[in-house]
Amino acid sequence: MTEEENIPKEEDPNSSSAEKIEEAMSHEKKAETGAHVAHHDHEKLKDALLKAQTDCQANLDGWQRERAEFSNYKKRIERENAVLNQTITGSVIKKYLVILDDLELALKNRPTIGEGVAWANGIELIVRKLQGILDSEGVERINENKVMFDPNLHEAISNEENPDFTCGEVIEVVRQGYKLGDRILRPAMVRVAR
Repeated sequence: MTEEENIPKEEDPNSSSAEKIEEAMSHEKKAETGAHVAHHDHEKLKDALLKAQTDCQANLDGWQRERAEFSNYKKRIERENAVLNQTITGSVIKKYLVILDDLELALKNRPTIGEGVAWANGIELIVRKLQGILDSEGVERINENKVMFDPNLHEAISNEENPDFTCGEVIEVVRQGYKLGDRILRPAMVRVAR
């Protein structure tokens, strides 16, 4: 560096005020422009925020709708599975009802003396076990007498005069019926009064 460069320059008093005024005006313009830009940016940000909130609400609504639909879907599948399970259980149980009928018929004519008594007791035990299985599966018997005939629950095999029963009343259940929940596995065969 030369000595001239190290010597501080004296500022021109006239040029310095002009520069200062120009600089102040420049700052004023920048401030006005900045305020305008800041206002413009503020509006852009406000619009972006409003759009983001709208999108957020739309996403939330869609999510809640999908969640409700999924919940309904799960409930429908559970109901369908319960009905399917009941149908399958009913189909299997129906096959064993004829065996239960035969065992109960055998017990109606059970021997009272001799070796047949032990045999009858064994058959009775089997019937109770089979009935216990049906009960555990929710199978109910339809075997009431002195109730009004219901074509949904009963199958009439005879229509008889009987002074002890009113017209349309079940006189006797000849073969027991069974139901599983609301589903009739087999209607009861009955004699009906007329």
